[in-house]
Amino acid sequence: MTNLGMVLAVVGAVSASLFAGIGSALGVGKAGEAAAGVVTEDPSKFSKVLLVQLLPGTQGIYGLLVAFIVFMNIGVIGGGEVAISTAKGLLYLFSCLPIAVVGFWSAKYQSRAAVSCINMVSKRPDQFTKALILPAMVETYAIFALLVSILGVMGVAGLNI
Repeated sequence: MTNLGMVLAVVGAVSASLFAGIGSALGVGKAGEAAAGVVTEDPSKFSKVLLVQLLPGTQGIYGLLVAFIVFMNIGVIGGGEVAISTAKGLLYLFSCLPIAVVGFWSAKYQSRAAVSCINMVSKRPDQFTKALILPAMVETYAIFALLVSILGVMGVAGLNI
């Protein structure tokens, strides 16, 4: 007997981690390229550009967090396998989609803001605080998606379907 619900829940968890992680890897890589250019010219700016470079990496952490919560709820981590209906598996999958999709895109666009702000720090190091705030505004939407995914996953866990 197959447990389609379990498969769907695992696909959701993996998608959350996979797509948000890909977005973060692309974003941190792109920002790292810009940061390397700045540090080549002025090594004293390393710590400032590093902090800006790291901002697109948070979406991958958010996706990983959602995946862990799903895995704990379905018994893959920390306990025996739980029987999950197909409907519940679909709900887990759909609950993971906000952070999977928004995590990917927000990391990608946050990296664009981070690259611009890294360039700003290279010319105006005194504007470092602003350089952190501008890409952080994109982060807001990743946090919203994280909250929706966590609320969805926790809500599904409590359902008896």
